[in-house]
Amino acid sequence: MTAHTPLAGLRIVEVSSFIASPLCGLTLSQLGAEVIRVDPVGGSACYKRWPVTSDGESIYWTGLNRGKRSVAVDMRSPEGQELVQQLVTAPGAGGGILVTNAGGRDWLTHDTLRALRSDVITLEVLGGTDGSPAVDYTVNAGLGFPSITGPTDHAGVVNHVLPAWDVMCGLYAALAVAAAVRHRDATGEGTHIRLPLEDVALATAGTLGYLTEVQINGTGRPATGNSVYGTYGTDFTTSDGERFMIVALTPRHFRDLVAVTGTTAAVEALATALDADFARETDRFTHRDVLTALFARWFREHTATEVAEALSKTSVLAERYRTFEEVVNSGELEKNPMFTPLDQPRIGTYLASGHPASFDGHHATVAPASAVGDDTGSVLRDLLGSSDSDIAKLLDSGIVGGK
Repeated sequence: MTAHTPLAGLRIVEVSSFIASPLCGLTLSQLGAEVIRVDPVGGSACYKRWPVTSDGESIYWTGLNRGKRSVAVDMRSPEGQELVQQLVTAPGAGGGILVTNAGGRDWLTHDTLRALRSDVITLEVLGGTDGSPAVDYTVNAGLGFPSITGPTDHAGVVNHVLPAWDVMCGLYAALAVAAAVRHRDATGEGTHIRLPLEDVALATAGTLGYLTEVQINGTGRPATGNSVYGTYGTDFTTSDGERFMIVALTPRHFRDLVAVTGTTAAVEALATALDADFARETDRFTHRDVLTALFARWFREHTATEVAEALSKTSVLAERYRTFEEVVNSGELEKNPMFTPLDQPRIGTYLASGHPASFDGHHATVAPASAVGDDTGSVLRDLLGSSDSDIAKLLDSGIVGGK
């Protein structure tokens, strides 16, 4: 074990699709665990999911599956199912761990695997709390966030673009695996972990107060557009058409915003007229529209460069809205030690992110994603002791695919 790979020695078998389960595996791989991904022969539907290159290779799939060894198995056949069971329950102190969202398979349940290895850890990502199928967008629709997302004058719902619940579920899953491993190290016991995507969303909405305020106050949160709920923050347009997000969380932030926009006298008069104290977040939020009208003139009279320079000398939290293209072309990725060049077969060379946490100043990175089945033979040799002739027979019969 090193500071770069704190989970070295663990071996996870991943049977997964979509985002949450693969992200769990990627996170564990970045932290040093050996992750073996099992796919159907030829790859699952995710293998070609957008975004793709001009040649149709999935940027999405390779991004989520970096650092993993790939095994291709005919999981519809009894022989293939048995083979996957053997991979999950292969001996070794750090083995016996399954991450999957392929629920409903009797041959892959915790009880089935526990009969083969008593200390097995299984993590199953589900959709709905009741086990029904669900994905990020359907979970989100049933929770309430789209009803308060988007412009305040928009009559309908607005979906988020970021698959937030998938991402959070993947990270929760990785944490749950690490916790179960610690429990097993202390007790020798395995664990069956059940993690519904819907519960991740509900837990988050509850923790952040979206559900609690309805229970306590009897009413839900209104839509606020680009205004930050409960404090002062919104977007402004400059004279050259650029947009900035401005947030004043503290009294100091607000004082600096008032000063830089030259509205001190007007804001003081407004406070007197409204009997408001703008040192309080509640008053800043309640009277946000009239405050915004006062500040907007300064932004309209200055270019984005002038605004950025002036705000940089204050405590105000501010950032210009940018596109993904602008972020990439800014050169910031090259300066960030989290990003390192990755030569990804089938995709090309690009700056890939490592784990966002640095350990003793180093960001853990992983190897490129294998093609489906690239590591079938080597994994069978390493974990099951299969001979070359055994592997050749499995390949010839179609029970496994790849190399």
